[in-house]
Amino acid sequence: MIATTPPSTDGIVRPQLPRRLAMRLAADEYRRMADALAALGPDDWSRPTPCAAWDVRQLGCHMVGMAAMVATPWEMKRQQDRAAADAAAQGIPGIDALTGLQVTERADWTPEDVVRGARSIGPRGARGRKFTPGLIRRRAFPDVQVVNGTPERWVIGFLSDVILTRDPWMHRMDIAAATGTTPYLTAEHDGAIIADVVAEWSRRHDAAYELELTGPAGGHWHRGTGGEKIVMDAVDFCRAISGRGEAPGLLAVEVPF
Repeated sequence: MIATTPPSTDGIVRPQLPRRLAMRLAADEYRRMADALAALGPDDWSRPTPCAAWDVRQLGCHMVGMAAMVATPWEMKRQQDRAAADAAAQGIPGIDALTGLQVTERADWTPEDVVRGARSIGPRGARGRKFTPGLIRRRAFPDVQVVNGTPERWVIGFLSDVILTRDPWMHRMDIAAATGTTPYLTAEHDGAIIADVVAEWSRRHDAAYELELTGPAGGHWHRGTGGEKIVMDAVDFCRAISGRGEAPGLLAVEVPF
């Protein structure tokens, strides 16, 4: 078994992306999310996705709902309070209750509603994240997270600056996989997201490795000598370390999305 540790010296995970870059990636990803949803054909919305409980339309509802949650403090509180009550009543994890709420509250949305919602709420979600005060972002998130079977604490800024961009990014990849299309990828945007993911993955396992990721968002990274050598598509790498299916060796070291 590969030893893993939280990527920090004190057990509290903090964002490593420069704040300005993180906010640019957030705004750009919300635009790409909306563009990807708008490009879907009539037959695409009912296709199953790698998120087994949801088809493409439901996944889109979650993406819009999560962006809406961070648009204003009162919407965040409303969703979190409702999800906490649902989690307690149903005996399920809080994150499952939250994402389930985002989908069920939009159960009657048409594909056109989903696209319209993504266009409208994306900029507001990006703005809400941008203006989250530093005092709040530096606070420890109240819930303990479990990654690679190990409990860890995150500051709120890791969620707002990093995870909330990785989440729609990965779901954009999920939609491409579900519909058999090629996702729009660039080195400037997707490459920056993936480079941050690789850096965190490297910190989490702290082993020697050589990693070559192919495609428009790929790159080459290494540590030490004689370690595991991995050559694969950049999106497939992220899917593997996100826990979407079993993966061997260092690919079994998960990074949160």
